Amino acid sequence: MEASVANDSEFGEGLKAGISIAVGYMPVALTFGLLARTTGLTLYEAVLMSVLVFAGAAQYITLSLIAIGTGAFEIIFTIFIVNIRHLLMSASINEKVEEDTPWKKAIYAFGITDETFTVSATKAGRLTTGYMFGLCLISYSSWVLFTGGGYLAGATLPSVIQQGMSVALYAMFIGLLIPSAKKSRKVLFLAALAALFNSFLAFAQFSTGWGIVLATLLSSIIVEWVMGEGESE
Repeated sequence: MEASVANDSEFGEGLKAGISIAVGYMPVALTFGLLARTTGLTLYEAVLMSVLVFAGAAQYITLSLIAIGTGAFEIIFTIFIVNIRHLLMSASINEKVEEDTPWKKAIYAFGITDETFTVSATKAGRLTTGYMFGLCLISYSSWVLFTGGGYLAGATLPSVIQQGMSVALYAMFIGLLIPSAKKSRKVLFLAALAALFNSFLAFAQFSTGWGIVLATLLSSIIVEWVMGEGESE
């Protein structure tokens, strides 16, 4: 009985800790749902993507790749590269959470995002499974529900605005890039080099999807090699 009460208490604490994340996800998920509609996805497809993927940046990138007709394998490989940091985040959280059965760990590992990782990693003391379930559940629920809400809200917009929303996807990426580029020269050089490689591959009529993958990998390797050596000296 005492163990059950303790678990409920930790679960509730996780829910409270995740409220700010859930609120923060609301506008981003609404926008994703709206853009998914303008990209040509159905309501079922848009919500299912949020249910199965649950990764904001990856889902936005997926929309842009779908819009230019990229193949499924190319999309999956690109998103794997983008989300490879989750392996490190999960490994870090695993060291801080109490021992439990693998299937429970797998459930809350799915709910680890940049935001839930930050909240859980900065919490003082050892984490419990109940806390992680509460934290991830409220964040996940917000993302999925507001994805559907954004999609449905898009139906009320005039068709001219809906068609123009496709431009908002690229504007959003620029908005995300500029603040990071101001803080780090590495980000600026990485973006410029990736754009250069991608433009060259597009001019050479290389596959659009694989062109993005190849440009991303080449620019990342070159920038890390050149600037990484400079930082180590």
